Amino acid sequence: MTEPLRPAPKLPFWELVAIVAAAMALNALAVDMMLPALGIIGDELGAAHPNDRQLIIIVYVIANGVAQLFFGPIVDRFGRKRVLLWSLAAYTAGSLLSVIASSFTLLLAARAFQGVATAATRVAAVAVVRDQCSGRRMAEVMSLAITIFMAAPILAPGIGQLILFAAPWRWIFIALLVYGALFAIWAALRLPETMAPEDRKPLRAGPIAASYLLFARNKISVGYTLAAACVFGAVFSYISSAEQVFVEVFGLGDAFVLVFAFIASSFGFSTLMNSRIVSRFGMRRLSHTALFVLIAANGLHLLLIATVGESLPVFIACMMISFFCIGLIGPNATALAMEPMGHNAGAAAALNGFAGTTIAGLLGGLIGGQYNGTTTPMIIGFATLGVVSLSIVLWVENGKLFGVGEPEPEPAE
Repeated sequence: MTEPLRPAPKLPFWELVAIVAAAMALNALAVDMMLPALGIIGDELGAAHPNDRQLIIIVYVIANGVAQLFFGPIVDRFGRKRVLLWSLAAYTAGSLLSVIASSFTLLLAARAFQGVATAATRVAAVAVVRDQCSGRRMAEVMSLAITIFMAAPILAPGIGQLILFAAPWRWIFIALLVYGALFAIWAALRLPETMAPEDRKPLRAGPIAASYLLFARNKISVGYTLAAACVFGAVFSYISSAEQVFVEVFGLGDAFVLVFAFIASSFGFSTLMNSRIVSRFGMRRLSHTALFVLIAANGLHLLLIATVGESLPVFIACMMISFFCIGLIGPNATALAMEPMGHNAGAAAALNGFAGTTIAGLLGGLIGGQYNGTTTPMIIGFATLGVVSLSIVLWVENGKLFGVGEPEPEPAE
């Protein structure tokens, strides 16, 4: 029997924001809660090289990014709620597999599975927002969700450290399992299917490939996606090697989670500020200015290392400036990449998420793998990726920065 046509049910505004924030937090918790335990896990499970511990983060991130390519069409075919619930079940299963992993290789496989599952939750959650609202209301939901979500990377390392004080490292994955299960129960009870039945699309290779090709042929969309991927690559290089830097270089021990949270707060502050000022100053002016400041801050940091040596106060100050800039670059570059896509938003979001996560994860892993007992490889990575990102933006904007002389892009049909 065919289901009658009806408008998609509406969630209360606060609950829509909370569900999106909870879905986004799955990623942050799965990455940042690991940080205090990376060394312990590597030693206990027999990682071949000290830097191999970073793979616990990098494998998850790359699997998450690649999987986003496939879940856009699946969410449009089977609906938002069904895919979200199945992905949450897979996330909890990945957490359980991590708990019982008996070798480093098996743990990495479980982390990859977990990353794939989390990709589906992100795609489904963003699709729910798109079903429920549009325009400025959608931007408001996403800004508030990101602001709430930023509590996760700030608090997650501390939560992980608290668990380690009381229990073995496997209990971190038990905590992730419990979070995924509780979120699944909440979504099952409260989230309606927000996609109208008549809007469901068949899984056919031709239309899917055409949608992806439309994105790939748009200079602005591709350029700003790659520019954002570069700066997020710097973020992943920091996350993957933060535990080694803070513990081995600066000797902070368990207290490193406090410094990590302090630095992360600058990113949260800048994303919140961006939501308040972007309508006044514009996405291009803010993101282009932030790119120059990012490059200058890390260039100065390298100069200080070469002349007077590294110190914790200098490292914290330069990292906070960098993360403040990335908080202005990332959201605005993503919005600029999506702006020309019009009705191609689903495929565009999948490709943008794939590039922004997979490419960033690969770049972050490459830089993190160069760790040599100093902060220099990381800072060189930040500066280099900043320059590459700026070069891409110069290409996209035909050499005219800050929005000067750039017409509004034509929406895709």
